[in-house]
Amino acid sequence: MGLVACPDGAVGHDGSVTAPPSAPAPAPTRSDVLARWSVAAFFLTNGAMIGNLLPRLPEIKTDLGLTVGTYGLVIAAMPLGAVTLGALSAAAVRRFGSAQVAAAGAIATAVAIVGAGLAPSVALFALTIFVAGALDAFTDVGQNAHGLRVQHRYQRSILNTFHALWSVGAVLGGLMATAAIALDVSRGLHLAIAGALFSALALLALRHRLPGSDGDEHDQREDRDEPSSGPAPRLTIRTVAILTALVVIAIAAILVEDVGGAWATLYLASDLQAAAAVAPLGYVGLAGGMVIGRFAGDALVDRFGQRAVARCGGAVTALGMGLALAFPTIGGTVAGFALAGLGVATIIPAAMEAGDKVPGLKVGTGLTVVSWLMRLGFLAGPPLVGAIAEATELRVGLLIVPLGGLAAVALAGVLPAGKKPADP
Repeated sequence: MGLVACPDGAVGHDGSVTAPPSAPAPAPTRSDVLARWSVAAFFLTNGAMIGNLLPRLPEIKTDLGLTVGTYGLVIAAMPLGAVTLGALSAAAVRRFGSAQVAAAGAIATAVAIVGAGLAPSVALFALTIFVAGALDAFTDVGQNAHGLRVQHRYQRSILNTFHALWSVGAVLGGLMATAAIALDVSRGLHLAIAGALFSALALLALRHRLPGSDGDEHDQREDRDEPSSGPAPRLTIRTVAILTALVVIAIAAILVEDVGGAWATLYLASDLQAAAAVAPLGYVGLAGGMVIGRFAGDALVDRFGQRAVARCGGAVTALGMGLALAFPTIGGTVAGFALAGLGVATIIPAAMEAGDKVPGLKVGTGLTVVSWLMRLGFLAGPPLVGAIAEATELRVGLLIVPLGGLAAVALAGVLPAGKKPADP
């Protein structure tokens, strides 16, 4: 059986999507440039709010009197919110527009994060981060959908750069939280200031969104690639198989990112006895590695292909974090988390983009499915690490990070093997 034609290329026997050669890209218009900055601001805002919360989690754990195992279960409320309600985001994008969903989601997420910082009980904390997780899922789909519209206008790869700016925001948020902790600023005040600042940025970004509907570029692409007399795209077993494979490799990357984000500060503080102002640097290192990997990612993917970059990155993650856990020191652990972030940097953007191009689906559906179901990694990671840590020690639980890297090496075959083309 040969290749099966699809709007953006072909689907091979291994489920990977191979796209045709790209045409020279026209110069972007002023509207395109402003929209690119708009999407960049959405990603930065989203990363910054999450980054402001994560270094505060050990403090919240102590204030609420949580054990390590209970802490892992409680913080799983955030991805549970995303998994429970995230499937509705595609319909919201089609109804209201991707940029509008991204902006509204960013502001509402900021409010929920402030509520989490002020929550006086375990139940209220779990409820607020459940809501924050659901809202973050809407924000994520909205900003990625609008980013893919902008990428279509540019007709070259820029999605990794947007995700790099999410990581820049995460680093910025982590540094803001580190400074607030060092200056003994209360959680409520710190998160309220951050929420107001980044909500204002989201509103400003909304003003410069692309005009038109979210189906415009999708419809133009299908008009070019599908003969008007040909059969309409339809859902097939192969389509489901491709989406499943993309979700699984995204989960592998999510486990690395989420376990590092949720546990790095606690591990450095409790197991390695790092100072309160030093412990958040594990998370900052993880996010910083992702910044470097994503800014370099578009050029690397254009040259070597998504598959090769993902495999190499998975190996870097496994080796770097594996050595850090085998020989635990504060500096080595920060470096290990940085290498882990560097290694998985391009995998989630690659899976999302490939999902958006899967044939036979309505606008935004493939992207939503990947973005929604990959959050099962967020849901499973914290309780699993917590359970392992209670049974053994946290260092053993963190072995999930290098194992996630090895999984990325094994699963990279679902991603495109050749040079990354621009959207046609």
